[in-house]
Amino acid sequence: MGERGQVLGPMVVEQSPRGERAYDIYSRLLKDRIVFIGTPIDDVVSNL
Repeated sequence: MGERGQVLGPMVVEQSPRGERAYDIYSRLLKDRIVFIGTPIDDVVSNL
């Protein structure tokens, strides 16, 4: 894997009774079903 594959972004640590788990920020947001769309939603985009 090249250098790009080794770059780490912001991490979030989640604590639960089973222990701790670290997520990259984008995986954690996706787990909460939070997604960022870079364009307004219109008829064309909504059909993707």
